[in-house]
Amino acid sequence: MFLVRACAVWILIAVAETLHGVARTLFLTPVLGDHLARQLGVLIGSLIILVIAWLFIGWIGATTPSQLLAVGLLWLVLMLSFEVGLGRAVGISWERIGADYDPAQGGLMLIGMGVLFFAPMLVARARTASHR
Repeated sequence: MFLVRACAVWILIAVAETLHGVARTLFLTPVLGDHLARQLGVLIGSLIILVIAWLFIGWIGATTPSQLLAVGLLWLVLMLSFEVGLGRAVGISWERIGADYDPAQGGLMLIGMGVLFFAPMLVARARTASHR
């Protein structure tokens, strides 16, 4: 049951990240340029993921480390599929997608995906520690 709820929360994350991407393109890119805006976007997106995970991790119902990592893995696979699929659907080249994940080219998406993967574990531990 927790994986079904994790999927529902991932949909919320995907919608929030999509809206964030639109706002980044409209407001940050003209000011900072595309590359820097995308880098800053990874950091802002990571905060969005952590906030949503914080709000919903209790509702998801995953409690053990293996369950929390399963949620993170599910979110990672879904988000990678969504990012690449949407990117290709709107005409973004494989090279541009790859550059976002390549630290040598200044891409920070590996950090964002790492945050996504570990978010359920991190926020569950932080919530437990804050209730002690």
